[in-house]
Amino acid sequence: MGLDDKFDAKADQLKGKAKEGVGSATDDEGLEAEGKGDQAKGHVKEAVEKVKDIFKG
Repeated sequence: MGLDDKFDAKADQLKGKAKEGVGSATDDEGLEAEGKGDQAKGHVKEAVEKVKDIFKG
């Protein structure tokens, strides 16, 4: 997995976690859902990179 891609995936996950937390604390369901979506996006990016690594090796 490329370092930039790994960082990008983790950044999406952390950003999503923060949005979800703020949305939950402020009862903003839209922001909370957006945060969950960002986290999912980060997990998907991470999985794609792992699959790429498997085929490279």
